[in-house]
Amino acid sequence: MSEIQQLLTQTINELNSSEKRDNRPRFSVSFIRRFPGLFIAMYLGFLATWVVMYRSETLADSQWLLVVLFIALNGFFFFDVAPRYRYEDIDVLDFRVCYNGEWYNTRFVPDTLIDNILSSPRVAEVQKSQLQKMVATKGELSFYDIFTLARAESAQ
Repeated sequence: MSEIQQLLTQTINELNSSEKRDNRPRFSVSFIRRFPGLFIAMYLGFLATWVVMYRSETLADSQWLLVVLFIALNGFFFFDVAPRYRYEDIDVLDFRVCYNGEWYNTRFVPDTLIDNILSSPRVAEVQKSQLQKMVATKGELSFYDIFTLARAESAQ
């Protein structure tokens, strides 16, 4: 494993632990905060359906099914999952992109990673100068930018 790859993996692991990215579902009310109108509409729709079923002679006996389905299906809205970032997922376009997106293109690396790469004696001067050029050109670098630098380092 190249030095840049090790530093990048270490940064990803630190990011995962600091943001509690562990692929576990956690109870959250962020859905209600983000979509209060939809939340109210869902419950009004449930209430209207329940009233119709309650007043109907043929559907009155199956009200419990409506309640159970509503609770079970809406339970998904109250859990958030923070997907774990992995070095192996960078530049891989498969089903995982649907789950956690192309985070490696949209998240910027912390300045400490760039400083660690530039100060590391095990990184070649060619990569250091290329990194400095990338920083000068783009300003902020994404994880993919550092990944391409690591790939270039391992190819040499």
